[in-house]
Amino acid sequence: MPLSDTQRFLATKSAPLSDFALLLRRLHVDGPLLVGLALVCGLGLFVLYSAVGESNRLLVNQAVRLGVAFATMFIVAQLSPDFLRRWTPLGYSVGLVLLVLVLSVGEVGQGARRWLDVGVRFQPSEAMKLGVPMMAAWFLHDRQIPPRTGQIALVAIMIVVPAVLIAMQPDLGTALLIAASGIVVIVLAGMSFRLLAGLGIAAIPGAFGLWNLMQDYQKQRVLTLLDPDSDPLGAGYNIIQSKIAIGSGGLFGKGWTNGSQAQLEFLPERDTDFIFAVLGEEFGLLGALTLLTLYMFVIGRGLYIAVQAHDTYSRLLAGSISLTFMVYVFVNTAMVTGLVPVVGIPLPLVSFGGTSMVTLMAGFGILMSIHSHRKLLPH
Repeated sequence: MPLSDTQRFLATKSAPLSDFALLLRRLHVDGPLLVGLALVCGLGLFVLYSAVGESNRLLVNQAVRLGVAFATMFIVAQLSPDFLRRWTPLGYSVGLVLLVLVLSVGEVGQGARRWLDVGVRFQPSEAMKLGVPMMAAWFLHDRQIPPRTGQIALVAIMIVVPAVLIAMQPDLGTALLIAASGIVVIVLAGMSFRLLAGLGIAAIPGAFGLWNLMQDYQKQRVLTLLDPDSDPLGAGYNIIQSKIAIGSGGLFGKGWTNGSQAQLEFLPERDTDFIFAVLGEEFGLLGALTLLTLYMFVIGRGLYIAVQAHDTYSRLLAGSISLTFMVYVFVNTAMVTGLVPVVGIPLPLVSFGGTSMVTLMAGFGILMSIHSHRKLLPH
């Protein structure tokens, strides 16, 4: 039957879209996830321009870092899950060695020893944000699911060792987030509710032990959360100014580059840890909800990819990457709004920075690899 004029018109218009979808498939790129990430990063650049005082140089610097991060994502997406699984133990082992080297010969900055300089200055702890969940998924992928208590204990050791090494730098915030990424793998593997509840109860005395190991400034952050007005010009200054900025934004905000707290430099670290407060002040509740909606779309797409994966390693790893990303978003926004202590966690893909952004995008590259390399089951 010959095509009508309308059918020929629609076929002509849809051809470019089909070609683009085919290109993404050949590049092992998931279109919806790519769009969600691009929208988050685009909004992030928009807010960052105001946060850095309308500095074109810093904005271009961030754009270049985003370019490197997206390039990393595309490269990782080409690696099959089988390849990643085979090399996971070696990558995890190298990560542990680097963490030990940091404690012995690492560079000191701002009172912490967290960096190695081998021509390029980097934080090995960032790589372990992927190394720990990958190792946990590798260990559990060919074992009984749900795992037995002994198997959980072995995975716990794999999680605790790097977390302790990172906490000794000291970087307690990153250590806790890395531990969380590994714990998510165990939970997704089907750990029984009874065991989970028992660990929760056991964590209570553990929290008191952790308190004794914390640095004085870390303890002060916890105490400040409970009563920030006790030291309004010292430990409580950051969170007080952040709350003022967010509250003054109202529903629609004061307008782009018109936030008084940010532009008059009352808000500290406005281009890194507290950039969400800049968004709240200048774009109001609607702007904040827009960013959170984009985050939820990215997280939801990641969980969809995890559900669609057809092997245990891929499911556990994809689920951990997605849920850990959600933890990053929650911790930063809760920190800025005074719900959790200030732990120095940047707002993912929005805060000014490089190493953490590359790590995050490498994680999304793994998600795309898992989705594009999945084996489709016959109907």
